[in-house]
Amino acid sequence: MTSVAGWTTASTPGAFPPLPRAVAQSFYRRMRAVAPAAVGAIERDRTGDPEQRFPDTACGRLVGSLDDAGLRALGMWTHHWCMRFYDDDTRVGRRLIRELAARPGLGWTADEVRWMLRESASAGPAAADRFTLPRAAAGQLPPADRPALGLWPDVEVPRQRRPDQSG
Repeated sequence: MTSVAGWTTASTPGAFPPLPRAVAQSFYRRMRAVAPAAVGAIERDRTGDPEQRFPDTACGRLVGSLDDAGLRALGMWTHHWCMRFYDDDTRVGRRLIRELAARPGLGWTADEVRWMLRESASAGPAAADRFTLPRAAAGQLPPADRPALGLWPDVEVPRQRRPDQSG
């Protein structure tokens, strides 16, 4: 199991510039707001049918109930959770990350992407899907705000669906 510390990861030197403490704390505040619903949805989906269409799952219903800011917070929380507790039990969380990565136009910020990249880089190769969401989110940033391509490992990014496709 891979473990990554939250604030330490957000503020340590490395390939990605450190985030101001207030920015990182605002991320954790937003993530705490969606965490109870996310934990409940993930737990319900763990016992459900893994072949069920995503919109019909508890996680899918949660995603359908959130606005873009809520979806970004949910994505960041799920990404954080999967990086800290990455093992075979994260199947549902990894599915949620892939679904969020496939959604265009969530309005990701450069700071959110940098935060996820730091967590991904700290998690190491044991967490195979660690760059899925940050890479997709970075692709939605204006070109001037995107992290340099040399920092990215070779990972596959889910194709983003058009907003009119449900899934």
